[in-house]
Amino acid sequence: MSEPAFRPDPTSPSDCAENHRRMLAGELYYSWTPDLVQGRARCKSAMLKYNTEAADGETSRRRVAELLMDLLQDPTPLPPKLDDPQQDADQFDDFPYIDTPIKMDYGSNVKLGKGVYMNSSCTLLDVCPITIGARTLIGPNVHFYSASHPIDPITRNGMRGPELGKPIAVGEDCWFGGSCVVLPGVTIGRGVVVGAGSVVTKDVEDFVVVAGNPARVVKRLDVEREKYEAMVKENKERGH
Repeated sequence: MSEPAFRPDPTSPSDCAENHRRMLAGELYYSWTPDLVQGRARCKSAMLKYNTEAADGETSRRRVAELLMDLLQDPTPLPPKLDDPQQDADQFDDFPYIDTPIKMDYGSNVKLGKGVYMNSSCTLLDVCPITIGARTLIGPNVHFYSASHPIDPITRNGMRGPELGKPIAVGEDCWFGGSCVVLPGVTIGRGVVVGAGSVVTKDVEDFVVVAGNPARVVKRLDVEREKYEAMVKENKERGH
């Protein structure tokens, strides 16, 4: 593999825009253009605020939600503030929650469904989109790597060469044990359980348990599909 012909001029807005497009599309791109450097710096600042304030037990649920929305660059408006603190906090029962500390590259490429929970010390390298479905539970020290590098050392060229990535998609109602790793390009179906310490290298079908390195199906779950779909429908109707 030779070095790609496209090498962005960091002073050219159109080159930077094309480089950014290539990053999100999973094509070879360069990570040092000013817009990407600025995006990572913004994320570091937002992570510092989140990891500091959200770790304080006195921080309100609303404030934690505001910090997370800023980290993810999510423009969705929060519900109107209520005078009663507990009633106001109750409005965020189904809002995603991440225990600190959390590590992301950009934050803006992470999409979390309702009721997602992440335990502490998770890492999301989000050069490409990382999407996690509603009600998914994620144990501590779980890593999602949408980032990768060329395997050819000449193309890779240390920190001077291009990078690439592939998106990660996780379905609704999954559960990840601690210290799992999900590699670039993986799609995980609904209702999947990933055993602690597993490395997920390829797509996983719905309603199975996978474990190991590489993760393999160790059990198929006998889920009553009609009851499951009814649960999902009920949650959606309630806004959960």
